[in-house]
Amino acid sequence: MKNLLKIALNTLPRPLLIKLSYLARPVLEQFLKGKKYTDPIDGKQFKTFLPYGYEFPRENVLSPSTLSLERHRLLWLYLERETDFFTSPYKVLHFAPEQAFYKRFKKLPFKSYITTDLNSPLAEVKADICSLPFEDNSFDIILCNHVLEHIPDDRKAMSELYRVMKPGGWGILQIPQDLKREITFEDDSITDKKERAKIFGQYDHVRIYGLDFFDRLREVGFKVKEVDYTNVLTPSEVDNYRLAQGEIIPVIIK
Repeated sequence: MKNLLKIALNTLPRPLLIKLSYLARPVLEQFLKGKKYTDPIDGKQFKTFLPYGYEFPRENVLSPSTLSLERHRLLWLYLERETDFFTSPYKVLHFAPEQAFYKRFKKLPFKSYITTDLNSPLAEVKADICSLPFEDNSFDIILCNHVLEHIPDDRKAMSELYRVMKPGGWGILQIPQDLKREITFEDDSITDKKERAKIFGQYDHVRIYGLDFFDRLREVGFKVKEVDYTNVLTPSEVDNYRLAQGEIIPVIIK
């Protein structure tokens, strides 16, 4: 199973992976049903989760039902328990919408819910994050998770996010981050895909973010809260929901 997942992740285009996942999900859900772990997004329980990862697969992290990962479940819990995201009529912009969230978010009582990306089949607006087709001060909330590590000019993208967010608005910009690294690492001279995958985790990642990620956000104007939400939860919840202990949720405010 692990080898098949690794081959699929590293060879199939992401839009095709998304489509295939819809076919595999009902089978996986039934096969792995149990009582040990819980996906908080849909409340379903399993005897184990699936492994996931491009270069270095992580064991027991991919939910069989929603196909959520640690970061998705952590974000869901934060939004559900600490915000009014699920109950207020916000104008929301969602980049590269995750399939664990997409249909659920579309049913919420938002004033508007716009999804955008260059390639995702779930995106309604095809757009470059560095040149967005939206007016200044348009959105109350922006979700842009695991996108910026793919963007060569991430500061330009951050500036665009700041531009289209309303004053007083907020958002969450999750990224893969090495919390032991002070300074973000980038090296455009590494062009071999296999070598980039070994160093950056995925061949299409252009950097490994360090702790200075938060300062990059502050430089374009955002106020930033570095939220370690796993520290708010109990150890049993962290294990039951299969979360990554110590993962930081970057909450941005304009």
